Amino acid sequence: MAPKINKELLPMKAHYFFFNAGTAPVIPFMPTLARQLGFSTVVIGTMYTILPIVGMLAKPLFGFIADRYQRHRLLFLIGEVLTAVAFFLIQFTPAIPQALPIVEFNCHGGASAVKYYSEFDKCIENNLENYYGGRVLTCELYCQSDPERWDFVCENWLHNNSTTVNNITNVNCPERNNPQLNFTTFLNMSKIEMPGDHLFFVIPHDRGQMNGENITLNCPHDKPQFNTSCNIQCNDEYFHNQLTQNAVIENGKVAGMYQFWYFFIMLIISWIGMAVVVSIGDAICFSILGERHHLYGNQRLCGSIGFGLFSIIAGVLVDKMSGGSVNKDYTIVFWMTLVIIGFDLFASTKLKHTQTTLSPNILKDVGKMFLSVRCVIFFLWCISIGLCTALIWNFLFMHLDELGEKLEGCQNSMKTLEGIASGIQCFGGELPFFFLSGWILRKIGHVNAMSLVLFAFGVRFILYSQLVNPWFVLPIEMLNGVTFGIFYSTMASYASIVAPPGTEATMQGLVGAIFEGVGVSMGSLIAGYLFAAISGSGTFLLFGIFAFIVFIVHVLVQWYLQRTGQGDDAVNGTVKYLTPNDAMHMLNDPEYSIVP
Repeated sequence: MAPKINKELLPMKAHYFFFNAGTAPVIPFMPTLARQLGFSTVVIGTMYTILPIVGMLAKPLFGFIADRYQRHRLLFLIGEVLTAVAFFLIQFTPAIPQALPIVEFNCHGGASAVKYYSEFDKCIENNLENYYGGRVLTCELYCQSDPERWDFVCENWLHNNSTTVNNITNVNCPERNNPQLNFTTFLNMSKIEMPGDHLFFVIPHDRGQMNGENITLNCPHDKPQFNTSCNIQCNDEYFHNQLTQNAVIENGKVAGMYQFWYFFIMLIISWIGMAVVVSIGDAICFSILGERHHLYGNQRLCGSIGFGLFSIIAGVLVDKMSGGSVNKDYTIVFWMTLVIIGFDLFASTKLKHTQTTLSPNILKDVGKMFLSVRCVIFFLWCISIGLCTALIWNFLFMHLDELGEKLEGCQNSMKTLEGIASGIQCFGGELPFFFLSGWILRKIGHVNAMSLVLFAFGVRFILYSQLVNPWFVLPIEMLNGVTFGIFYSTMASYASIVAPPGTEATMQGLVGAIFEGVGVSMGSLIAGYLFAAISGSGTFLLFGIFAFIVFIVHVLVQWYLQRTGQGDDAVNGTVKYLTPNDAMHMLNDPEYSIVP
């Protein structure tokens, strides 16, 4: 006999699927896109410090408005529109001017060449040769010079008149005091050599141009080596992108760039939209579920399916549309977001939500949660998990990119790998644990679940720190079921359980604000500076040690509270911190009433 489908819950399931599917193509790749635009890890960490604070303010504010004026669905739909439009507009971030690539020009032993250092990117040679075929690229070189270099140029390239007195050759070179040497040369793109960590571009027939005249770049065997540092400009976007991939804008200059503010403001608007959708959406979900709080994980797992599926698709499409370029083309992900969240809007209009209880004093009722010792510990735990989550959300893919760059051979499938990693996080991790979350929480309780999540974070981060090949990250992503699936179910379900009647959206917003606005915000700032100072591996190692320390402290504190009985009794009308199986019925039990 086929299982009976609860049609009342279908729109909620559809919302979780489409909203997470719609944000999946953009959220994981935003930090790597920001880095591609030229922003440093410090700047990215700072942005992702401010964004959760914006969410921290938006969640309880709009949750309060929704509860106070009974406008849950309207604000919910507005949040979806803001999210889709703001993310879509990010693709139009104005181009950020980049400094010209720096190369070294060598002229010695009868041949001239241009040398470019590419310490990590091992596939740039294949990319350039495959793209240009047998073409010859015309490039301008803007080089540093001094009187001795100009003497060489005048004597061997320009053949200016010279005189010899007492075996000393004096070259007629009026430009010798010019600190800049500019000339045009030609690069044979079919003969690129890469010995070690640098590229050699051969100049065919030593041809060049200076001051509009053709010259031969003579490099006599009997003369000392002529070399100088130059900026190169070939008026070719592909070539420029390949050679400027590691250019980073100075931190002090970012605040004065309108490109940065456009990008950041669009992120802020999208974060506000997501904050509204997530907090009010969860409140609507628990309202529809009624007494069936334990079924929340079954609804939320639809979001994991959507996120995992479209993360993989987005990663593959980005690599495919980028054509092997080091700088990725993310255009497709923004269109995917716009279209998929459009489907979410349609599904959300079918939600049937009515709130029958209105708290006469929302802020007072919610404030009572801070009078319970165990609830305060729960909030501190949310902050700790936020610190750890920030590292995965905002810096894991940067770490994988760094590992990919250091490996020998071309790494043209990094976005595919990152998409698969997101898929495993969802399908192999979140989905089964969301499905089993009700059973797990009933068996072990919220307190033990909190300890388990901290321990899993410690293991996960230590494993990240030991990675050499980025593809080995895939089995580690299975731990996401514990570090996010169990965590989110614990946080959201308990927030709903302890919320006084009529404050459900406000309480969801408050807990989400503590997690993201405090935890994720601080974690992003700390991780940004650590990434710049000690690289990704060192950062994950330090965070792993932190997670284990917090795990031990949490276990000891909870053991002490249980042994002494502190925090077990209701304080001034607040709730006991019980296991979900008992807590499910607290709101109907006069003994545990949280309404004055």
